[in-house]
Amino acid sequence: MTVKVLNPGLFTTIQDLGRPGYFHLGIPIGGGMDRLSLRAANLLVGNPEDAAVLETVFMGPQLEFEQDATVAVTGADLPPRVDGEAKESWTAFKVKAGQTLTFDYLKEGARAYIAISGGIDTPLYLGSRSTYPIGALGGIDGRPVAIGDQIPIGEGAGAKEGRSIPDALRRLPGNPAELRVLPGLYWRLITEEAGRNFFEDTWAVAPEADRMGVRFRGGREMTFKEREQPFGAGSDPSNIVDGCYSYGSIQVPGGKEPIVLHRDAVSGGGYFTLGAVISADMDLIGQLQPHTPTRFVAVDMEQALAARAERAALRGRIREALQ
Repeated sequence: MTVKVLNPGLFTTIQDLGRPGYFHLGIPIGGGMDRLSLRAANLLVGNPEDAAVLETVFMGPQLEFEQDATVAVTGADLPPRVDGEAKESWTAFKVKAGQTLTFDYLKEGARAYIAISGGIDTPLYLGSRSTYPIGALGGIDGRPVAIGDQIPIGEGAGAKEGRSIPDALRRLPGNPAELRVLPGLYWRLITEEAGRNFFEDTWAVAPEADRMGVRFRGGREMTFKEREQPFGAGSDPSNIVDGCYSYGSIQVPGGKEPIVLHRDAVSGGGYFTLGAVISADMDLIGQLQPHTPTRFVAVDMEQALAARAERAALRGRIREALQ
């Protein structure tokens, strides 16, 4: 079975849960920016949670189905339609052979996940079907989908139509959004005043936001403690001798605008990182629209681990709701 792309939307890629294990070679984990929504979409249609889906940004694609299938759309509020008939998000629905799936205008969030029963069956690259455009890996020729593409779909009976995930188990950022941050190794480079300002200020998502990272602006510029730059570092106080970047690291070039590194980010570089957004909140970043007001909230390791456990429990409740 294949699904034909009549219109790809703004930026639609094939994504699963990524390709861990290659970060030391400079290949990021990749995968869905909002992993919870990706998992939920797959569960709704009866796929394994790590099956490949379509991740679409701001504007949905137009897809023509060759055979009957069960479909679910989660994540951003991007209302789906089948041959013009409105369908519910976060709910499984049927699409018959010859019918076309389209989308209304975006109402909330940024990225929607389109799961199709059987899962997208493009070739595996380093154990994943996820599209990594910068490295030309995964998906269809390592690029976003395009008009005329025939997306292969695996075999799958599909789940019952009408299965739905309750509103209480869906998660999108608030307004302002709150992102919890664990200060890190290089926090020591900024002044106490700069640290207070970072958490006190309200930032806004900049238009420069993609799968590599999300930039924030509007807060006060950071000041650095006086020090002699080490050999091999640049002259700017925000420069370090090249270091590793963890997933969610916050780099602040020149001390001006924080950038949270996301799924397709590089694994290291010469800018200091003041800490990292905790894993439990990284999905929220994938749903931030430009200009969304955002606050960073300091947490310690115990709180970060508790948040991760809560996130795992939420996944469990979603599974239970669909049994």
